[in-house]
Amino acid sequence: MEPKLIIKQINNNDRNAFKGLFQLYYDDLVTYANNYLYDLPASEDIVQDVFIYIWEHSNTIHIEKSLNSYLHIMVRNRCLNYLKALKVTDNCNFLELTASLISENNLDSFIEDDKEIIYNQILKIVESMPDKMQQVFKLKFLNGYKYAEIAKELDVSINTVKTQLKRAKFKINESIAILLFLLSNYN
Repeated sequence: MEPKLIIKQINNNDRNAFKGLFQLYYDDLVTYANNYLYDLPASEDIVQDVFIYIWEHSNTIHIEKSLNSYLHIMVRNRCLNYLKALKVTDNCNFLELTASLISENNLDSFIEDDKEIIYNQILKIVESMPDKMQQVFKLKFLNGYKYAEIAKELDVSINTVKTQLKRAKFKINESIAILLFLLSNYN
C-alpha cells in the first residue's frame, strides 16, 4: 500500500490502515532500535510507543517525505533519549576505560552527550557478556584488581584472565563501531 495513502487513512482514524502500518514496519523498527539499545524488550517498548504516538496524534501527523524515514527518525530519537535517561553509577576505573576506548576509536570529536551514550552502551555490553568474562572484566575495571588477584579470586590462570579481558575489549570495540556509525549519521 502507498505510504501517503496509509497516512491519509490513519489521519481518518482507519484502524485497518494503522494495523497494516504496524505489521509492515514493526519488526524492522525493533531491529533498528535494538542496534542502539542492545535490549530487545526496551526496543520493543520504544517502537510500540512510537506507534501509540502515531495513533494518538493521527489527526495532526503530516509527513511530507518518506514514511519509512519518519518512523526511523522517531525510533532513533526515542532510543537516544532512553540511553541519555539511564542512571549509571560507577567508579573511576571504568570511566578511565571508557575514556581510553573513546580515545582509541578517535571519538574525541563527539560531544559530551554522545560520550555519555557510548558509556551507557558499554555498560549494557558488559552486562550481556558471558558470566566468566563479565566477572573478569568487572574485577579488573570496577574493583581495580590486578591480573594475579583476578586469577586467584576466580581460580583460573593469569593467561585466562588476559584472554577474557582481550575478548571483552574486542566485543566492546565491535559493538561501539556500530553505535559510532549510527551516532555519526545522527549528528
